[in-house]
Amino acid sequence: MRNEMHIQFSALSQNESFARVTVAAFIAQLDPTMDELTEIKTVVSEAVTNCIIHGYENDPNGIVYISVILEDSYIDLTIRDEGKGIFDVEEARQPLFTTKPELERSGMGFTIMENFMDEIEIQSSPDSGTEIRLRKHLMNSKMLSN
Repeated sequence: MRNEMHIQFSALSQNESFARVTVAAFIAQLDPTMDELTEIKTVVSEAVTNCIIHGYENDPNGIVYISVILEDSYIDLTIRDEGKGIFDVEEARQPLFTTKPELERSGMGFTIMENFMDEIEIQSSPDSGTEIRLRKHLMNSKMLSN
């Protein structure tokens, strides 16, 4: 069985925790381990923070979009913005790379996402935003029943 949810919210830093908790509550029906739940919450936090700080450059008029699809024991997570986009995705994926060193950003967001998820795909182009698609298989999850 397939179950999905979609949310959107203003690109405000205080909404990052809302996004993390909302996604965690939705995936809880698959009964993930505490480690899996923590990893997914961390990934959501990193991706949403990237949207707010880099995509919209803290413009509260921006909107962050999250979609989650649960199917069998898989989680498909998409986080997207319509911000300034990433000029060079491969460069942005390098550990410690940041465009905001003055904000003391670690440059580890994509590295964390890659380590905690099974698959990651980043689509971005300047001035049209960024979409990050992530997939994770939960090892001991409950299957969604019909």
